[in-house]
Amino acid sequence: MKKLHVLLSLFVLSGLVLAACAGGGAPAAGGNGASAEGLPDLGGRQVTIAIENAYLPFNYIDENTGEVGGWDYDVWDEICARLNCQPIYVEASWEGLIQAVSDGQYDAAADGITIAPDRAQIVDFSIGYVAIEQRLLVRLDETRINSIDDIVNDPSLVLGTQTGTTNYETALQHLPADRIQAFEQFPFAIQALIAGDVDAVIIDETAGQGYQGANADELKLIGPSLSSDELGFIFPKGSDLVDPVNQALRSMMADGTLNAFNAIYFSPDFHCDYTDTGISCGGN
Repeated sequence: MKKLHVLLSLFVLSGLVLAACAGGGAPAAGGNGASAEGLPDLGGRQVTIAIENAYLPFNYIDENTGEVGGWDYDVWDEICARLNCQPIYVEASWEGLIQAVSDGQYDAAADGITIAPDRAQIVDFSIGYVAIEQRLLVRLDETRINSIDDIVNDPSLVLGTQTGTTNYETALQHLPADRIQAFEQFPFAIQALIAGDVDAVIIDETAGQGYQGANADELKLIGPSLSSDELGFIFPKGSDLVDPVNQALRSMMADGTLNAFNAIYFSPDFHCDYTDTGISCGGN
């Protein structure tokens, strides 16, 4: 399929509610009247989960089918299947997402969120479900940059990333703010990189692999890890969902289910194509 370097309207559909039980959404899960053996039973409770739908491979919308997809959806569907709950997915922009969860607007959020002490002051985190490395993403023909030091030492180079992320905080550890171009969403940073408006993007390796797969003939990950972090789901402070979700995650780790999802989405085989009508993601 012909690839486009335009993200169309996929990443500006904020406010769209995507219930797992609705047409065009993820498959219905949970609410089947019983939890998995030994796990808490939430009695079919609805759980509202904020999700960006703009962070490959964790979440996206396939505009060809109108369906949502990604690691976050598969994992939360499985969590609710084990806990007997109903996931209700609500699209929300990254900017202000953590504060919105803190304010109780959502029961939880899933968006590849790095566990960080400052964030833990206003929200509760689940246990870490995956460890990630922060890396540099550059154009395939890039020869000037092999590590962050090359960017630091060349004042003409500009680093891109997303606002309000730990990636932006890492960028500030190396460069002054006037050499960092921050975007509202990572897809915009990726398109700026492809267009030559920035020279590199600092990004979580798992997400970088997703965008690299979507643009395999244009992008590559380079250099050593800039930071090692764990990702977790977030909840309002004192939420009674934290312990049940942690138990479900541990059971998924123990029986291999989580590794099976990781093998689908965090592997070189996962790819996305930007077509004349939107985005289509999947494995080879």
